[in-house]
Amino acid sequence: MIVCFDIGGSAIKGAIVHSRDRIFPLPRRTTPLTNFRQFVQALESVLDEAGGHPDCVAISITGVIDPETRRIKCANIPCIDGLELVAELEAALHLPVKIANDADCFALAEAGAGAGRGHRIVFGAILGTGVGGGLVIDGRLINADGGFAGEWGHGPAIASEAGDPPMAIPAYACGCGQKRCVDTVGGARGLERLHQTAHGKTLSSHEIIEAWKVGDAEAKRTVDLLVDLVSSPLALVINITGATIVPVGGGLSNAEELLAEIDKAVRSRILRRFDRPLVVRGECRIEPGLIGAALLGLSGDKA
Repeated sequence: MIVCFDIGGSAIKGAIVHSRDRIFPLPRRTTPLTNFRQFVQALESVLDEAGGHPDCVAISITGVIDPETRRIKCANIPCIDGLELVAELEAALHLPVKIANDADCFALAEAGAGAGRGHRIVFGAILGTGVGGGLVIDGRLINADGGFAGEWGHGPAIASEAGDPPMAIPAYACGCGQKRCVDTVGGARGLERLHQTAHGKTLSSHEIIEAWKVGDAEAKRTVDLLVDLVSSPLALVINITGATIVPVGGGLSNAEELLAEIDKAVRSRILRRFDRPLVVRGECRIEPGLIGAALLGLSGDKA
């Protein structure tokens, strides 16, 4: 038995895991943000509820662990930011601990139990509030020891113009400190930013997508811009990794018509030709973080 967690800035979700097909969720807890001892106590309360003596604890978490220093960068949970989190939790919980980024766990879940089953190389892409991703090869995370592999949302990769006819795209500043990152245009906030730039109107991503579905010309222009801007960086990721399937998670993945447009554009821009969809909606719609953490815990990968 293992106990797995999916930890975000608002909630801690836990589950008891006996095998990849036997994952039993437990009631969620609120994430303590400013007190590390309370953070540990929240995990301990889940372990107490699980009962028994787990073989290990496996965690999907917002943030990234530096593979050299072993310290986590996690702006959403200040009490753990900068800690050697694996070592700290192992000392506090008296159990082996494995940790992976939430986007990596999404990719692991899709590779093992979702749209990526049967594929050697799976790139899981997140189009949520922002843009993220993870790479799984032969059922294992490429960065099982931590690191930034799969973070296609960051880096100055966005074109200076997009659409037909072309429109100038500002060098939007990204929260990572750079400009022209995919994260600035590819997620829900990016879609809203593009709409404001193109039309001078403030709409939510949901409103833009719904208007696009019924043929609104302004929304169509905005979606065309997003598809054009996102598809080239994603095509480059596929060329470099050799991924043969790209499951997508996050809020924008609910718009399957949008994914179909991105898929069509991506497949026209990659070297290998596919006569089937490549960019698809993720199949692990319920608790992919817990599923990914469970698979991480059941694997032989080190923390």
